[in-house]
Amino acid sequence: MTRNLRFAATTALALVLGHGALADVPSTVGATYRAESTSEALAPGEKIEHLFTKNMTQAFILQKLTDRVYFYQGGFYGTVFYVGDEGVLLFDALEGQGAGLLDAIASVTELPVTAIVYSHNHADHIQDAPVILEAFPDAEIIATEATAAQMEKLGSSHPAPTRVLGHDEASFDFEGLTVDVIAAEDDAHAHDHSIFVLEGEKVAHIPDVINPDQPPFWSFAGSASYLGYRELVEQIGALDWEYLSGGHGNVGSHEDIAFYLQFLDDLEAAVGKAMGEVPWGFGVDSATLTAHTPMLPAWYDEIARRATESLRDTYGAYYGFDAATPANAEMVAEYLFSYR
Repeated sequence: MTRNLRFAATTALALVLGHGALADVPSTVGATYRAESTSEALAPGEKIEHLFTKNMTQAFILQKLTDRVYFYQGGFYGTVFYVGDEGVLLFDALEGQGAGLLDAIASVTELPVTAIVYSHNHADHIQDAPVILEAFPDAEIIATEATAAQMEKLGSSHPAPTRVLGHDEASFDFEGLTVDVIAAEDDAHAHDHSIFVLEGEKVAHIPDVINPDQPPFWSFAGSASYLGYRELVEQIGALDWEYLSGGHGNVGSHEDIAFYLQFLDDLEAAVGKAMGEVPWGFGVDSATLTAHTPMLPAWYDEIARRATESLRDTYGAYYGFDAATPANAEMVAEYLFSYR
């Protein structure tokens, strides 16, 4: 978790503890919410209740998805792990969550973690690999060739993969479980992103693209640009799964994909309309202008503001709308301006 996110979490925690659980916002997909359980699996499409408050007041959330797969979330970072007959397959060693992950795994099995998958090379999703390895030093680290190469290129200090999946390896085996490895067709968020699908379990894991039960996060979850983002959402949605682990947000379903695509349609339309209404130079005093550089940011800022307001009646009550939508609208404006 970044320093800013920790500060926001601390502030929000004070609100929760001082005033009781914050009122739940409506589900973006009309989901049925269930109490968190490690013994009763969620049905596809169901979600965990009071997730925000739980993140603020509990060390972690642990929910059974299938007989062998569990959904974990702590500090608003989430992942899944698979319990085999001899060991546990963990996807991502989340920053600041190593101890919580070990406690969560130990609460449902005595088996050791024997493999960790790096979904991509971003530090906040692999930072606590040393914590897991300290407890289970024999665990292998599995990553794609793209992730291994990116880590080497950047001089990563994180534990290096011990098993690298080549470009021609479309899956790997873990105790008879086939895990499909699908390279992201577009690198909107990370240059080395892949989608991992646990065959038979119908669980997909790809962090930082879709935050289920929320509108898209700020700047489309840290994407470099809007170019390729829609295509990546569509690629995820076209795969065969019933539960989505998006790294943040609730347990996802294909309804979340449909919501995202509708939101993107509406956001693009709102931004396009605002671009036609806001004149170039809006908000800049030409009499005091000493450089042209303020003009484009001011133009984008007003377009984003108008687009956000035009979406408020439809989407404004959803989780995080005000914090995320202006930045997303600005990215769409840059995309539409660049690729007219």
